[in-house]
Amino acid sequence: MVSHHNANRPSRDGGGSMSERMVPRAHTVRLELDDEPGKLLNALDPIAEHGGNLLSIFHERGNRTPRGQIPVEVDVEATPERFDRIVSTLRETGVNVVQAGAERYSEELTVLLVGRLIETDLSDTLTQFEHCSSASVADVSLTVADETDEVSSARIRLAAHAGETDRALAAIHEVAAEKDLTVISPLTRGDSG
Repeated sequence: MVSHHNANRPSRDGGGSMSERMVPRAHTVRLELDDEPGKLLNALDPIAEHGGNLLSIFHERGNRTPRGQIPVEVDVEATPERFDRIVSTLRETGVNVVQAGAERYSEELTVLLVGRLIETDLSDTLTQFEHCSSASVADVSLTVADETDEVSSARIRLAAHAGETDRALAAIHEVAAEKDLTVISPLTRGDSG
């Protein structure tokens, strides 16, 4: 298993002295990738492109995230400024960045989603949750009815940035309304760390 490197990065708003911003540090990036040839290699391109030094990769091909993607943890050595560019480029190219350096999801939110989840494409629903909020789906428990046209339910645990749970919850309600799904929320809410 990969050892974790804790980076004491300056704040993302450019804080810290100029010398602090120029010192390379170890950073960890957690990604979720589709299980397709070339996806991992493409996700590593921004590291070289922006002057990062690849330290290690932990690719859990045998495991799947709730969205059916493969979790990948990458340790990179770069200055904080270069690391920020690496993460921005990853996101711009459509890579699902679950965690980047000191930017950690610190709050959890659990909701119950009820409706015709299979018919409305649960995978698409979860992807939409992440694209319109600052949260990541951490866990999904699905209960499917015997008949395909009956109502199913899913307990969804989300990890959100500090202070962003209300925004994430609003995004969930918006997506659910579009798909005629009912949201019972929040079942639990609090710090994950």
